[in-house]
Amino acid sequence: MQYAAYVFDAYGTLFDVHAAVRRHADAIGPDGQLLSEIWRAKQLEYSWVRTLMGAYADFWQLTEQALDFALRKVPSADPSLKAKLLEAYWRLDCYPEVPAVLNALKASGARLAILSNGSPEMLQAAVKSAALDQVLDDIYSVDAVRRFKTDPVVYDMVVTGWRLYPGAVSFQSSNRWDIAGATKFGFRTVWINRSNQPEEYQDLPPALILPSLEALVSGA
Repeated sequence: MQYAAYVFDAYGTLFDVHAAVRRHADAIGPDGQLLSEIWRAKQLEYSWVRTLMGAYADFWQLTEQALDFALRKVPSADPSLKAKLLEAYWRLDCYPEVPAVLNALKASGARLAILSNGSPEMLQAAVKSAALDQVLDDIYSVDAVRRFKTDPVVYDMVVTGWRLYPGAVSFQSSNRWDIAGATKFGFRTVWINRSNQPEEYQDLPPALILPSLEALVSGA
């Protein structure tokens, strides 16, 4: 079924959040994957906690604070690499299928957007680095509402901005908690389960579960 709009989460869905650490894997050493996982987990935890207590700080601040924690938690990683890791986060690799999928959806007449926790500056840098700036119609950052996902006001930015009913929007995310929030809001949701994670949030299921974005256009 063709949807009027396809909206994508950014980090973990379009862009590989572990690419920054992987780019400096040799310098970090054998605990690089652990460092990256802690960095990502804390980045998200800080977003949820700050939304709950009404103390917004933009996603770049949370990304830096999360890296500080991860470097303390993984003492084998050289803390002097912090600046290089943060610089790499501005230019995260997109997943291999992303350009072709977005271009195919655009050619079908659909509107395309990112809806992300990322700050506007982070998202613009990532999109430009991946050469996706010409295919996207809009980039929605939570910075506009100063609340992070899964607050409903975040998802509402799309339907308000584009004057669409939620059911006309297909929302894709690799984060199951994000899919739960978008499903509750009323979007048609597609969980991009890249790492074969177990199902959760059983009462808020996605419409589809796919291993990558490719099947959005291949029909596989």
